Amino acid sequence: MTMETAKTTPERPYHHGDLRRAILSAALDVIAAEGPSALSLRDLARRAGVSHAAPAHHFKDRTGLLTAIAAEGHALLSAALTEATDLRDAGVHYVRFAREHPAHFQVMFTPELLRENDLELTTARALTADRLRQAVSDRVPEPGTDPRLAGVAAWSLAHGFATLLLGHNLDGAVGDQDPEEVFRTLAGMLFQPPSA
Repeated sequence: MTMETAKTTPERPYHHGDLRRAILSAALDVIAAEGPSALSLRDLARRAGVSHAAPAHHFKDRTGLLTAIAAEGHALLSAALTEATDLRDAGVHYVRFAREHPAHFQVMFTPELLRENDLELTTARALTADRLRQAVSDRVPEPGTDPRLAGVAAWSLAHGFATLLLGHNLDGAVGDQDPEEVFRTLAGMLFQPPSA
């Protein structure tokens, strides 16, 4: 290598501007395209233009990376649920979140991929659960209805609809309709306001 070549060849930077965010973004792209099983820290490091060991400084391992994605997803979901005006609207926000963040959604509810005792994850999950409980408690259940079971029913409807939608299992049923409006209609069928 000549001195001139050495001067014009850019050196690989030792530090990356925001490596953590770059790795998370690249991981979300891979998950959205190929699923979590395609994730490799070595490949993500290559995509970010850093050494293969660099991602381990932020995430330790693949499980740590997936746990960080799940924690971020729960933080985004709980923020979305904060904007809901009632139980049905909370379900619509849940479905919208799944559509806008499919990679997060896929990882968040796959516990075998995650470090379950991670503080960031457990904190974010608790906030999401609290937002869902609040949406259910804002709707006065029929006398004798267990609010926990009402919460499970509401979550099952929103999560099931979102999962089926992302898996293209509802393409024929939903067609060209807005999926959020379809969900709103379904929720109205099943969760009628209590009679006066």
